[in-house]
This record gives sequence, C-alpha cells and structure tokens, in this order.
Amino acid sequence: MGSVSLKIGDGTARFRGASLCSSAVNVLMLFSVLTTNLFALYAFTSSPKNQAHPTEHTHKNMSFISEQVSLIIREIESSQKKLSQMEKEILGYESIDLSRPNTAIELKLFLQRHQLPLGKDSKTGITEMVASVGHSCEKSMDLLSQYMTYKVSGACPDDWSLAQRLILRGCEPLPRRRCFAKTVPKVGLHPFPISLWKPFSDKIMSWSGLGCKNFDCLNSKKLGKDCVGCFDLANGYENQRFVKARGKNDFLIDDVLALGSGGTRIGFDIGGGSGTFAARMAERNVTVVTATLNVDAPINEFIAARGLFPLYLSLDHRFPFYDNVFDIVHAASGLDVGGLPEKLEFLMFDMDRVLRAGGLFWLDNYYCATEDKKKALTRLIERFGYKKLKWVVGEKADAAGPGKSEVYVSAVLQKPVRV
Repeated sequence: MGSVSLKIGDGTARFRGASLCSSAVNVLMLFSVLTTNLFALYAFTSSPKNQAHPTEHTHKNMSFISEQVSLIIREIESSQKKLSQMEKEILGYESIDLSRPNTAIELKLFLQRHQLPLGKDSKTGITEMVASVGHSCEKSMDLLSQYMTYKVSGACPDDWSLAQRLILRGCEPLPRRRCFAKTVPKVGLHPFPISLWKPFSDKIMSWSGLGCKNFDCLNSKKLGKDCVGCFDLANGYENQRFVKARGKNDFLIDDVLALGSGGTRIGFDIGGGSGTFAARMAERNVTVVTATLNVDAPINEFIAARGLFPLYLSLDHRFPFYDNVFDIVHAASGLDVGGLPEKLEFLMFDMDRVLRAGGLFWLDNYYCATEDKKKALTRLIERFGYKKLKWVVGEKADAAGPGKSEVYVSAVLQKPVRV
C-alpha cells in the first residue's frame, strides 16, 4: 500500500507499509469523505414539503447544513486525535508539542521547519531543513524550556549541569542556542606532549555545579571503579596505568598493541576517566577519542587540558562516527549501562560498527556483579564471532568490606572479516 501523511500540530505523522494501521487510516479517511458528500447531497437535493415560505425553508436548510458541517468537523477532529494516538503507540513516544504553554520561544524557533530557498535538493531529495532534537525531550519539557530560556546574543546561563541532566534523561541531542558560552581563561596550559602528565592549575577548570572545587578534593574521592585518584597525574597509580600491572586483569598497553594486525593509528575510548588511556596511546603516536560526561568532575576540560580529544556524549547516543574507522576500541566498567542487557546489546553492536575488521576490542576490568551477568556478557560477545586473543576472569578485593571480592573480566578480542 502507499502512505498516508497527517499534519499534527507542528509535525507530520507518517505511516508506511501494508499494516493494520495503514488500512485503518484508509478506511477512516474514506468514511470521512463519503459522509461529507452524503450530507451535502442530502442537504441540497431534499425538497421541502411546504413551498409557501421559501425564506423560512432556506433558513432551515442553512441551519441544517451548519449543524452537519459542525458534526463533520467534530468527526475530523476526533479522527485526528485517534490517528495521533496511533502514531504515539506505533513510535513508542510522543512528538514534541510546541503549542503547550510556557514553551520557550527559542525552542519553537529552533524546531521550526525551514523550506530550502531553491526548492527540492536533487541529490538528497529533501525540501526542507528539520532541526534535530532527542525524542525523549518530550518527557522533560519543563527542563528543556528552562534550558532554552536565555538572552539572544548574550551570555549563556551557567547551566551545563542542567544540560547534562537532560542528556542523562535521553534528551540528546540538545537543541542549539544563540548565546555565548561561559569562558574560563586557560592560563598556564603546557605544550604537547608535556601536557600529558604535567599537573595544571585548578583555576583553568569550571567548577560550577560540582561538589568539589579543586583537584585535591577530587583525588580524595572515589568517582567510580575506573577513577580513584585519577586526576593526580604526579603521584599514585594513575601515571603507572597500562604500563605496570597490579593484577592479572591489568593488561600492558604494548602487549595489547602487539596483538593487532595492520597497525594501530586511531582508537576510541568509552568512559575513559581522566583520559589516561588516550595519553598512553598518544605516546605511541595513536590518536584516541575519549567519550565521557562530566560525572562529578570537569572531566572533558581536564582531558582537553592534557592535549587530548574529549567527546561529550552519553552511551545512549549513537556514536557519531562512520562504519569501520577505528583500529582499537577500549572500554572498562563504563560499558555498564545501568545493568540492562538490551541497552548493552545495542551498545555492543554500535561499537562493532565503528571498529574495523581485524581491529581490537579491549575490554578492560569489566565489573561483573553476579555470575549471571558474567555469563550474559560472555554469550553476547560470542555472538559477534570475535577471536579471543586474551581472556582473563579474576577477582579483586572489595573495598566495601573485608573478606569480600569482586569479579572482573578483561579481554582482548579481534573483530572478524564478515562477507
């Protein structure tokens, strides 16, 4: 069957395919057309019983037509509501309704469709430019309107934490804004490669919205399983990571690179803490992109100050890279997306997409809370047909209490060539 388009608010709901929904839509539209024509035919062809008062008859006819038109309009509105509900049920989410009160003017302007000045583009087939915004933003419209309320061409509100709250709720990508982001003077940055390991001042970071206001505070806290004192580049274990093992699960970076084929030039680190993996790879002339959010610390700024490439992105977002481009993908416990197997499966497929054939997937100290979780991870990895170059399951002492241990999996896997 063909397709049916229905204008709903500021968006267009589109249904395709020979489905029950498309059939229902066609029947509904056909019924509306037939009903309209039958009422019109009845109104204009019915003869009055009393010809003595043509004016009165005309008035009655007009009243009757008016009532029927009102009835038809109500039926159409009811049909639109039903179709709108069908759209929501099919897509699994609601389109953003810009007609609701208290919606920021800037948000309405950003999401407005803009016709191409020269009409249809011959290469892409598009006729208008449509702004991109995460569909889950509909569930956080109050926060989104707060985020989009600002002075145009003025200073942006200091609200990066609000933006991150929206991202963590699935409101990604965020809409663009027409304001100037807050700037922090980057005085005292070191040249590369000295910047990789030389500490820098607290003053070049933005600490707004954070509990800690300096690196001493951050280094006294455990921000995650992969970030304990990870902002201390001079002391502690951070400057020994990947070159000195503390246990059998800790692979050395040179040993892993020796397992690769075809050379390692560019890599992708998922949830990479303070960027130490990227720093070690940079020492070996390998460029690494580190995807991370600012979880209780100015992580993106810190990575950038080291002369490395941070990517401010949640793991719910499709990686903004083309297929088969990375020689190596590195992930640690940051790979754990809320313990949901479906989300981990989507994430694994996206990692596989951006990793080239023959490339390495380095799973580094992935925490398995239960035996079932370890088995589920193993089954998932086996589905991809990767070659196991290294696979270690080990235990580490649990800081939560004496006598307890935690199970970790470390592996180096090679992506196969698929025809």
